[in-house]
Amino acid sequence: MAVRDFSILLGVILIVIMLIIPLPTGMIDFLIIINISIALLIILVSMNTREPLQFSIFPTLLLLITLFRLGLNVSTTRAILGNQGNAGNVIETFGQFVVGGNALVGFVVFIILIVIQFIVITKGAERVSEVGARFTLDAMPGKQMSIDADLNAGIISDIEARERRKKIEQEADFYGSMDGASKFVKGDAIAGIVIVLINIIFGLVIGMMQEGLAIGEAAGKYTLLTVGDGLVSQIPALLISTATGIVVTRAASEGNLGHDITKQLLAYPKMLYVAGGTIALLGFFTPIDSFVTTIVGGLLVVGGFLLIRNDSKVEDFPDGDGEQEEIENEIKSPESVVSLLQIDPIEFEFGYGLIPLADANQGGDLLDRVVMIRRQLAIEMGMIVPVIRIRDNIQLQPNEYSIKIKGNEVAKGELLLDHFMAMSPGVDDENIVGIETLEPAFGLPAIWISEDLKEQAELAGYTVVDPPSVVSTHLTEVVKRHAHELIGRQETKQLIDHLNETYPTLVEEVTPNPLSTGEIQKVLSHLLKEKVSIRNLPIIFETLADYGQMTKDTDLLTEYVRQSLSRQITKQYVPDGETLYVITVSGTVEKMVADAVQQTEHGSFLNLDPSTMQTIIEHTMGEIDRMQETGQMPIILCSPAVRMYIRHLLERYIPQIPVLSYNELESHIEVQSVGVVNVS
Repeated sequence: MAVRDFSILLGVILIVIMLIIPLPTGMIDFLIIINISIALLIILVSMNTREPLQFSIFPTLLLLITLFRLGLNVSTTRAILGNQGNAGNVIETFGQFVVGGNALVGFVVFIILIVIQFIVITKGAERVSEVGARFTLDAMPGKQMSIDADLNAGIISDIEARERRKKIEQEADFYGSMDGASKFVKGDAIAGIVIVLINIIFGLVIGMMQEGLAIGEAAGKYTLLTVGDGLVSQIPALLISTATGIVVTRAASEGNLGHDITKQLLAYPKMLYVAGGTIALLGFFTPIDSFVTTIVGGLLVVGGFLLIRNDSKVEDFPDGDGEQEEIENEIKSPESVVSLLQIDPIEFEFGYGLIPLADANQGGDLLDRVVMIRRQLAIEMGMIVPVIRIRDNIQLQPNEYSIKIKGNEVAKGELLLDHFMAMSPGVDDENIVGIETLEPAFGLPAIWISEDLKEQAELAGYTVVDPPSVVSTHLTEVVKRHAHELIGRQETKQLIDHLNETYPTLVEEVTPNPLSTGEIQKVLSHLLKEKVSIRNLPIIFETLADYGQMTKDTDLLTEYVRQSLSRQITKQYVPDGETLYVITVSGTVEKMVADAVQQTEHGSFLNLDPSTMQTIIEHTMGEIDRMQETGQMPIILCSPAVRMYIRHLLERYIPQIPVLSYNELESHIEVQSVGVVNVS
């Protein structure tokens, strides 16, 4: 355990000792000086903090210091009443020197200190703590929404969001603790008054009955010591109360208390002229000594003059303060329109009727769903989904929404917030009626039903989905479908840097030689375009390291990578690991495609005549329709040599149908052909 920890434990034990065991006067003197020192240190620290959380231990410290001071009061009372007035050098000095040996004057000074502390400072600090705690708790939901909005907008990262949420929780705990801790200060002030009265009354009794003193001598002796003890106790208590007020009244600031006061109080130097002139006139037109008012007024005028002169020098030699003016000039300049050219990678716009989707105050959780979508796609696809910009658009219909990729609309839909979307299991129930529509993500027929039909529809086998789930599913599928457009060189560089943290040798072998960031980006884009996850970057880079020296053709490199990801691709299309039903490509068609491949210096491409191409496409689509009628997902299987060319041939007409090669399937998978693409 550290020395600091031991010191705190010993301090708490010492407090217990003070409450039970009489202490020698020398020890009492030492502890009184320690009490004053700690109080002075606390008020200095509170003045130099920029925000309350920098002194978050203050509520607990306030309790310990109050307990320490009360324990010290018990010890000094025991010394005053039990040692025939021998209370130590410090208390006697305060009684004799500080108040001039006059017990009545000292008592009056003590009463004034009590009034200042109890009525002015403590009462105000208690009220500020109470209001601060209440408003901090009331503002927590709004602050949480602001953090979520900044996170979804990409202004802050996940780490920054967690830190800000933690800070909000700490602020609530701090102000709540301060609301209770301020009661310690109030109770301490009351205890100080009671202890002084007890010391005076019982001091008179002890002096007269046990020491045989006259009432005047007893009053003078014990009242003086009691007042000295009260001053020794109440001066640190006053400092602690002031520190409490400073801590709870601190608002957002740029520096400590001294910096803020001098900066804001002296923000208008010309006002010092007015104040100085007013003070000087008091000396001429009133009986007040003009010598004093002239000195004070002159100091204020000189101070104002020096401040104005310093401000003029700053204007002549601008440094950081001139940045704001430069920013304003930049905004006014013609080049400022460059900032308007920014295009968001993904935008989600909605009509005013769908605002409750995004408004947390109305129960909307769209912002939370967007965060989950980004995390889900990072896990499924292995890519960093850009920030999804969410905004309302009055140009859309009230219940309409639009999804844009890089400024262009790629999908849209319509929601009825007070309805549920129900999709038939294949056998319609006549009792389930609603507004006919299409499920936006997959284009399936559906109906909007009212809430009172929801339970009945679920019992009838319908798939019932609420509007937020409809739009989040649609958004997820759109991002998946356009994932290859969202991964650019910058995003690829981020993935490479992340991989470099754990596989530096592998990254060094691939980039910048033999492959550039742009070439790696094309390979990743090709994979995402066919819905192949790029999360397993180590295997992808291992393959690029093996074949990157042989070819720079990104299409061919993609084929090598796909074959290396055979286990992943097999799992993707055969999750149960048993039988894969496919449409195969006949040898005739494969030979026709292979013969039509032409090699150029920029890569290879397919050069089929239009009639043959049309025949292959029509025959493929016929086989796909027949397979879909059986309820199976169509998959086209061909040899590795022609896979990418057949994919290029079909992607314009049936982009959603996967095209696999034999080398992309695990050897233990049973493949069963349910159709053949042929040219008759």
